Amino acid sequence: MKIFSYIVARDYGFAPNPFFGYCTLATCKPQLRAKAMVGDWIIGTGAKGKYDLAGHLIYAMRVDEILDFNTYWNDPRFACKRPMLNGSLKQLYGDNIYHSQGQQWIQVNSHHSLDDGKPNPRNIEHDTSVDRMLVSRMFVYYGDAAVLIPNGFRPYKKTSEDLCCSTQGHRILSTAISEAFVNYLEESGRWGLQGVPLEFSRNKKADD
Repeated sequence: MKIFSYIVARDYGFAPNPFFGYCTLATCKPQLRAKAMVGDWIIGTGAKGKYDLAGHLIYAMRVDEILDFNTYWNDPRFACKRPMLNGSLKQLYGDNIYHSQGQQWIQVNSHHSLDDGKPNPRNIEHDTSVDRMLVSRMFVYYGDAAVLIPNGFRPYKKTSEDLCCSTQGHRILSTAISEAFVNYLEESGRWGLQGVPLEFSRNKKADD
């Protein structure tokens, strides 16, 4: 079991999407999505500049399933994660946005489309460069209620064992620190939605 840790630079409830009983990572972070295996954990920590949440935990999810985009699109469990632009914020930022027709990727109108709703070639290329997305049933999502990660996981002198990244990309933690952090999560006993995405408060659209 490993932990993959990265900085959540923008928290819209899109990547990850923590709604409707599952936390999913279906877009962005293609290299992470390519490497994570069932039983591994994904940790998203706070951004220093935009949110001033460096050293805080935004979310943690255990990888329980790995699906390709067509399977995700067609699975009735995840129909609720298809974006609904006239729905609530949870529906607006749905991440079930890709399926293929032959050799062509179809991107539905979504957070990753162009402003006029047309497909965004750059996001399509980036997201679908790895036809693999992650599903979690055991997760905690803090969002705007982000908690400070205990000092023991944030060494004063930056080392490879620091849970938090300081740059883009991701880091893979050792088995020892991974097990210790999962034990911390289990001891806290806090699972599921604990807050809402940081960007929700900036959005004028009322949510349910």
